[in-house]
Amino acid sequence: MLIWGTATVLEVQSITTTYQGLIAISDVSIDVKQGEIVVVAGANGAGKSTLLKSISGMERPKSGSVSFEGSRIDGVAGHDITARGIAYVPENRRLFPRLSVRDNLMLGSYLHRKKADRDAPLQQVFELFPRLAERLDQRAETLSGGEQQMLAISRALMTRPKLLMLDEPSQGIMPKLVDEIFRAIVTIRALGLTILLVEQRLIESLEIADRAFILQTGRVVLAGTADEVGANPDIRRAYLGM
Repeated sequence: MLIWGTATVLEVQSITTTYQGLIAISDVSIDVKQGEIVVVAGANGAGKSTLLKSISGMERPKSGSVSFEGSRIDGVAGHDITARGIAYVPENRRLFPRLSVRDNLMLGSYLHRKKADRDAPLQQVFELFPRLAERLDQRAETLSGGEQQMLAISRALMTRPKLLMLDEPSQGIMPKLVDEIFRAIVTIRALGLTILLVEQRLIESLEIADRAFILQTGRVVLAGTADEVGANPDIRRAYLGM
């Protein structure tokens, strides 16, 4: 994969975060450079979602630091982190089910007061996911799982982020729509965004990624380029049965 820049956009240094009194991730360090797609993978309970929540401000690390574009953001409120340019699509999507597709999208543009600033990402969203344009007046709860994921990603894009974080975007989605989601991720990167992707479908993720980090019981146990991680014999046994 081509990496557009060498500047580090996100730097997570030795963070430890607890959840319900237990250590969820311990001494975790990752970095994401401008224009990259970076994958974080691991078994259920490995700490992947906690890592994204620690970056987005939903959880506060007990130690370590998180920096975005050279400024520390650990301890910064979540809405301020969003305003700085990080958009987070959580595993459960967090849509407003009884609101229309249109209203869910508009809620994502709350940071932008000018109509032109709201309309530009809207057109981009429709080019990525044309079926959303056909369902603008439908309630979000009437959409399929794949369509809801498209809407969740699109609402995040309405904030006009610099870094997009996706937590298990393929979960609970028909295989045909999974392919569409992965193609959209590649397109989103081509539009100039940097992407941090948490995903169980590691093999498919490595095909579009630049680098990967593997978590196990809250710690990084493997890191490298997508090719290096994909060629690792332990990874091949765990994910390919080889």
